[in-house]
Amino acid sequence: MKRALISVSDKTGIIDFAKGLVEQGVEIISTGGTKKALEQADIPTISIEEITDFPEMMDGRVKTLHPKIHGGLLGRRDVDEHMEAMELHKIHPIDFVCVNLYPFKETILKDNLSQAEAIENIDIGGPSMLRSGAKNYEFVTVIVDPADYSLILNELSEKGETTLLTRQKLAAKVFRHTAAYDALIAGYLTDLVGETHPETLTLTYDLKQTLRYGENSHQQATFYQDALPVSFSVAQAKQLHGKELSYNNIKDADAAIRISREFSQPAVVAVKHMNPCGIGIASTIYEAYQYTYAADPVSIFGGVLVLNREVDLQTAEKMHKLFLEIIIAPSFSKEAFDLLATKKNLRLLTLDFAKKDQAVLDEKTSVLGGLLIQNQDTIEEIAENWQVVTKRKPTEEELAALDFAWKAVKHVKSNAIVLSNNHQTLGIGAGQMNRVGSVQIAIEQAGEKVNEAVLASDAFFPMSDSVEYAAKHGIKAIVQPGGSIKDQESIDMADKYDIAMIFTDVRHFRH
Repeated sequence: MKRALISVSDKTGIIDFAKGLVEQGVEIISTGGTKKALEQADIPTISIEEITDFPEMMDGRVKTLHPKIHGGLLGRRDVDEHMEAMELHKIHPIDFVCVNLYPFKETILKDNLSQAEAIENIDIGGPSMLRSGAKNYEFVTVIVDPADYSLILNELSEKGETTLLTRQKLAAKVFRHTAAYDALIAGYLTDLVGETHPETLTLTYDLKQTLRYGENSHQQATFYQDALPVSFSVAQAKQLHGKELSYNNIKDADAAIRISREFSQPAVVAVKHMNPCGIGIASTIYEAYQYTYAADPVSIFGGVLVLNREVDLQTAEKMHKLFLEIIIAPSFSKEAFDLLATKKNLRLLTLDFAKKDQAVLDEKTSVLGGLLIQNQDTIEEIAENWQVVTKRKPTEEELAALDFAWKAVKHVKSNAIVLSNNHQTLGIGAGQMNRVGSVQIAIEQAGEKVNEAVLASDAFFPMSDSVEYAAKHGIKAIVQPGGSIKDQESIDMADKYDIAMIFTDVRHFRH
């Protein structure tokens, strides 16, 4: 008679599955809470102790780690020596293993978690049984996901056994599952001891969605989210309306969400191709949107918007006039949502902005053959600590504008230049191969408003040409990191044109 070993923490569907196995003539071995649940449903079970002739001990830590369990899982039915050993030692083959693991992930997501509780929720016996059964998939069916119960019962009903292909697929799922489980444990313990550069990096992600295509229609793409969810992220945003997000939508939304973190006052961020095309702040979200739109009314077309306050009807009426890809906000008033939702393709998403300051230590960038990991660029900067390096000091109004421009420029692709006043970007130069080229683009975009603008540069000026170009076009205040061997030339040029210039001593490259 075939046997199934069932021990699950997630008991979803387990009663019906076990009944289905019994109807196919399968004996059930079980333990602990699972055994109790099955017996309450009048499903006959055999206890682990009956199989091993050995008591459960050490608070349940030792119960399935026994030759009569693993021999039943690992023994090859097509090898005479294996079968003789099983007969000699009275080891009965186990044909099905249905195991869910201790909820380690759910445990470490708890608030006020104790280290002891986390460690106690590291499953040892479960992964061992699953891996033993999965290694022997030619003969053993391993089940870790309740979604597969019906597949197995259908095959047993139709064919009397599971197919080899099904067993192979389930074995692969098991090893993915245990690898992800171990990766979470490794990550938890690595963080616990403060190891920052482990000799191997174990990461795990969960499938969020399969995308229609990638950056281009001929590229396949899939969206995976961190196994330990990051609350303030596009992965955790709730879509209320519109088409499915695309690969490029997700990238742009991520960029806009990152920028919105910089501002506590009502703010609106517009992003196009992962660069901001407009940022506005004000006392109301409606006024902030007006500033953002006015910053670049051309580039905002087809863009992604993030608003850090509820979208009201007045603001929605203005946005409704545009073609936009995505609007993300903490919430939408009913009237605003009803209006915006008349555009069937416009994606409307909500996000918990109360979690915007949640610590996210690392960001990852894939390269051919590898992965780059760095701390996020979330350094806290205080304007009072900046150094004025020119003869003229910035006015209070200029200082507020420089602070705003500095927050914006760190999110623009390098070489990055931002022109702004104290509430609105006026010109953005992004991604140029030389810095003066970015200055020229930003000034051209600002147009007549350049006379009210200050300038921020994400990295130092390698020579004085950018300062001179900015000065000749009306810029009166500049903020930059400093650090060039030719800093003095830039300072001298600023003094020549009576420009106030500040060094922050912090660079914000964004490649």
